[in-house]
Amino acid sequence: MSSSGGHAPLLAFEDVHYRYPDSRFGLNGVSMAFARGSRNALLGANGSGKSTLFLHANGLIRAQTGNVRFDGEPIRHDRAALAALRRRVGLVFQDAERQLFSAKVGEDVAFGPLNLDLDANTVRQRVADALNAVGLAGFDERPLHQLSHGQKKRVAIAGVLAMAPELLILDEPLAGLDHDSRSSLLALLDRLHAQGITILLSTHSVDLAYAWADHIHLIGEGKSLASFEVSELPQQQAALAAAGLPLPEVVELHRTLVARGVLAAEPVPRSIAALNRLLHAAV
Repeated sequence: MSSSGGHAPLLAFEDVHYRYPDSRFGLNGVSMAFARGSRNALLGANGSGKSTLFLHANGLIRAQTGNVRFDGEPIRHDRAALAALRRRVGLVFQDAERQLFSAKVGEDVAFGPLNLDLDANTVRQRVADALNAVGLAGFDERPLHQLSHGQKKRVAIAGVLAMAPELLILDEPLAGLDHDSRSSLLALLDRLHAQGITILLSTHSVDLAYAWADHIHLIGEGKSLASFEVSELPQQQAALAAAGLPLPEVVELHRTLVARGVLAAEPVPRSIAALNRLLHAAV
């Protein structure tokens, strides 16, 4: 099992198996670890097991064999233990509509803290802080049905942030967002990471993962294929291919430019914007 960055993992899967009632494997021997304070991208095709893994992390699904550990302790599935886990592990579904059910923004974000039996002032402060964090300050009274897709996703994230989680898990958070909304959401995730929150997101985009994450984790057909630091990604072509993924576009372009003597082999840029900066500097 790979532990990101050499630190004690905050979340760890140890040979976890889960088969759905229709006999499909959701997870087929996954061993994977996510270090406290890290930014993680989970990459895999549709049906590879990404969402199933996330549901285990939040206790919504129970491993049939193997262990899921949070902060070193096996996840327990009694009511009190699950309530405690879900205060510490926040899960944002791909479809924000799945976790928005109040009429107004403020009511929805307040739902979690109210269930923690916090006093009214603390709940109000948590709601205000969460909405401010996602760039929706003053949206408390806004009807949810009036919001854009990107704004609804932000409200879903705010509802999780109001629980003050240590680990924020996002299932395909950039799906369906336009370029500006994607950039804005990634900037939000960077701010949350800077505040000490561990972040784990799933994506189909190897380019996004390479540009944003500290650690990459590959999953395919319910099996963990590889985990490595993002700097190692250019050397992981075989593992990426096993997951049905190409090398990032910027890696291919950089290699071509190095072969033609236009750029040096180091540093290796992680985004097209970084590649452009190297090209301007080389002119």
